[in-house]
Amino acid sequence: MHLSRNLYKISNKFKINPVHNTRVISASTEASATKFEQIIEIPKRIHRSPTDILYALAATVGRDPTAAHYKYHDDPYLIPTSNITKRTYAMAQEAGRKAAKWIKEEHRDLFKHQEAEPHIKAFAPKLIFTENSEPELQTLEELIQLFEVKDAVFVYNLMKKKGIEISSETKQNLLELVSFYNNEEPLSEDFYEERSFRQSNETRERNHKTWKDGDLAEQLFHEIEPKTEKAYAALIRGMAKYFQAERAYALLQEAVEKHFPMDTTTFNSVLSVVNFLKDTADLRWELCKDLLHQMNQLQLKPDLGTLNALLECISSFGNFKLARQSALQVLSEFKRLGVTPNLGSYYYLLIIFCRERGPVSHVIVDILNELGQQEFKIQHPKDTYFFATAMDVCRNHLHDRSLAQKVDKLLHTGKNYDLIGNTYQETIYYRHYFALLSQTSTIDEFMQTYDLLVPNVYIPEPGIMEEILKMVEMNAAIDLLPRLWSDVVIFDHVNRENLLLRILKIMINNKPDIKERNQKQLPQQFAKIALDIYNKVEESKRLSFTGEMLGDIICLLIRGENFEKATEVFNHTDKNQHRIPGTPPEHCLKEYIETCITKKVPSEALVCLQYAIENQMDATSLAKRIYKGFTLNEVHLSKIKSLLGEDYFKE
Repeated sequence: MHLSRNLYKISNKFKINPVHNTRVISASTEASATKFEQIIEIPKRIHRSPTDILYALAATVGRDPTAAHYKYHDDPYLIPTSNITKRTYAMAQEAGRKAAKWIKEEHRDLFKHQEAEPHIKAFAPKLIFTENSEPELQTLEELIQLFEVKDAVFVYNLMKKKGIEISSETKQNLLELVSFYNNEEPLSEDFYEERSFRQSNETRERNHKTWKDGDLAEQLFHEIEPKTEKAYAALIRGMAKYFQAERAYALLQEAVEKHFPMDTTTFNSVLSVVNFLKDTADLRWELCKDLLHQMNQLQLKPDLGTLNALLECISSFGNFKLARQSALQVLSEFKRLGVTPNLGSYYYLLIIFCRERGPVSHVIVDILNELGQQEFKIQHPKDTYFFATAMDVCRNHLHDRSLAQKVDKLLHTGKNYDLIGNTYQETIYYRHYFALLSQTSTIDEFMQTYDLLVPNVYIPEPGIMEEILKMVEMNAAIDLLPRLWSDVVIFDHVNRENLLLRILKIMINNKPDIKERNQKQLPQQFAKIALDIYNKVEESKRLSFTGEMLGDIICLLIRGENFEKATEVFNHTDKNQHRIPGTPPEHCLKEYIETCITKKVPSEALVCLQYAIENQMDATSLAKRIYKGFTLNEVHLSKIKSLLGEDYFKE
């Protein structure tokens, strides 16, 4: 009531007159006879989705590279620090969702309550159909709309068995469903991690025919009478998707001969499998042109799918010259038609022009100039392959850091990071990026990127860690070794023998200068790393000691003033010399004997001398150093005589 009175007063005070798309507001007061007018333009309504406000808020914050991915629990013990634990934790969380779904289905009697209004079907157990069920046409249509392939097929067969009439429209819808999924139950959208990790297996199987010949899809196609262009299109697309290329092409030609108005998408599906129909590049290109000619006769306008299907076929050409010429011809023609390439198109161009054994191409420079700093939306499944492939080209084809940084800048423009693909593709992208930076950047520049992205965004694989260690060795940045060793342990790379040997060699060949402040503690830290390596190898079932490795560990322990552990390692070397391949370098034995002299333990020095003689090493210089460095008693002298003979003292 109070609001209506106020509105009445406002309407008397202000006069609002609509003028086209504006409102003119005039106001007057008793104190002054002056009038003023204000024009308010009413903007057109902008449609907003329910999540737009969340996207707006997220844009003000941005991504925090120092935080783990949101799918992991924000707990120090549950944040993964290696690629194995990343996968394990993600799959464990998904296993929990699977367990919850199983409980919901197995104990459906516990979920009969419906507290939500309106009812949420996803929270309710699925209906169970048996041979005694009384299905209806509406039930089958609902199952088709919910993409329940297994139940839809069962209900369809049950309805046929019971003689229930099924409309042609419903059969068409079921044909489309079965053709799209190849009569297999699709993985639930809730299990996106499993779908992501399945991709590697699908990649290996992508060149094999997986279409189920003579299955329900083909039966439905034969049952639909009269035949329609939709029935032909559904079956052709399904066959092409699962690489039954020959029959898909034959069906397309049959439909065209019968004058069915086939659509562009159906032609695109056949174009994408031309490389399965013909063996040579020339024949494939001729078949592509024949299909395009048929589209022209049917007055079908090519679209982005047509462009990408042609480029996919061209990327399989072994003849580089023909592939490049055909790709440029296709791009020029589609530009004239007003079709704009997307990231998937540029992905195929990179494959065509930047081949491993082909001439060097700088096509990526033109692509990046064309793309600028645009923000993209996914339009094609191959859009998610562009960034990883572009970074691969920057690293292996051109070895150009500036181009790699342009690619990375484009990736982080707007929402483009959503197009990096799944976890596997993201790992490939950063693998190439880190490898290139480690070879072309200064150590300080590289460590800035390393600090930003490791370990929450990217965990370097053993090969990349070796590249980083090479960079450290080249720049003599030995102060970084303690931190990198810690990362090697955390990333679970301690079973990689090449990494352990490289770390030991860097520490041996780059003796710290204790006069410098940042290297004062390095000898002790190196000794600790060497002892860690010794313990890790001793505990491991995959690794084994070598004489050179043990010699390096002994030297580092001596330099770190840990003579007790050095003696323990040497005694292990001496006792197991018949099982350890190789021997410690002579300079390591000399350092050990010098430390024995300093510590005044001649018995340990004589054990070292005996080891050198037994392994046919030059023991003369070692014996002289022992003889001069110690005041030997009769027992020690007799030991030397037994090792070197009486003639040694005469000399």
